[in-house]
Amino acid sequence: MTDAAIADNSDVSLQPRTGLVTVFTGDGKGKTTAAIGMVVRAAGYGLRVGIVFFFKGKMFSQGEVKALGSLSGVDICNFGVDNWVKKGDDNSAAAEQAQQALATSAKMIKSGLYDLVVMDEVNSAVDFGLIDVQDILDILHARPAEVDIILTGRNAHQKVIEASDITTEMKCVKHAFERGIKARQGIDY
Repeated sequence: MTDAAIADNSDVSLQPRTGLVTVFTGDGKGKTTAAIGMVVRAAGYGLRVGIVFFFKGKMFSQGEVKALGSLSGVDICNFGVDNWVKKGDDNSAAAEQAQQALATSAKMIKSGLYDLVVMDEVNSAVDFGLIDVQDILDILHARPAEVDIILTGRNAHQKVIEASDITTEMKCVKHAFERGIKARQGIDY
């Protein structure tokens, strides 16, 4: 390596890894799918990944969990209740699960064992009042600098968006559900 290459730090492999906070939000399809795509990419490069599903309890049999479970270096934790959670209902059991998911996420992020941690549907958990946005912000501010974090879910809080490095909003332009076509196993879930 030349002195010029060292001086301009153009060799990325010599630079310390910096983690970013990415938010996938919006009313459109693809938030979890985008996060899973990043998980597959990270695993392909040998990065260690932790995924915490906030709303996808035992009633959900996600194809992505089955597939990702076979990848080396990917750990998955599922939380949630065994029925649909509706905003405004008595969701005390769902709130308890969301608090456990939050604690697990914080532990993964601080552990030093993961390069990337996905907090799937955490934005929805905040929107539904199951967890407080300040708890998310505290986790983001306390994270080790090299850890990437992905937060998914509809209606991301403005403070989470402000704390992010990247925010992508999925916008629903048209959806088959509007024509009565139900979600299909293997494609939609």
